[in-house]
Amino acid sequence: MSKLSHLDDEGNARMVDVGNKPLTQRVAVATGTIKMAATTLQLIAAGGHEKGDVLAVARIAGILAAKSCSQLIPLCHPLMLTSVDVSLSLNAAACCVEITATCKVNGPTGIEMEALTAVSVAGLTVYDMCKAVDKDMVISSICLQEKSGGKSGDYRRA
Repeated sequence: MSKLSHLDDEGNARMVDVGNKPLTQRVAVATGTIKMAATTLQLIAAGGHEKGDVLAVARIAGILAAKSCSQLIPLCHPLMLTSVDVSLSLNAAACCVEITATCKVNGPTGIEMEALTAVSVAGLTVYDMCKAVDKDMVISSICLQEKSGGKSGDYRRA
């Protein structure tokens, strides 16, 4: 049976010691969506939002979130990220903004949490910037799509 790595033998939370693990190239990709009214999506597309470019601000917020992950998630290690890419695209048919974050590191531990945090905060930023016109927005489907590197090997969502 698998064991949770962030718990010691007595069940206490702990930060995993990665000091003796080899450095490997690691990549993680996470995605999510924020569903909204068609008029809200059109406002974003037209660039007519009084707070500025919603997608540009959300992209920067997502990058900053990935860089700050260890300050937000208690047992995450601070990582020296080599790359963070956050992209947001409008899907008119589904009335949503689709968010993808790709994070890279050459390090001793995984980078999945940084990618997931980037997507989450980018979605929250879109919500924050648009809540004045649409309080019914829903952030959803935040998940890891793929990861590579490390002892556990590669993963790709089916």
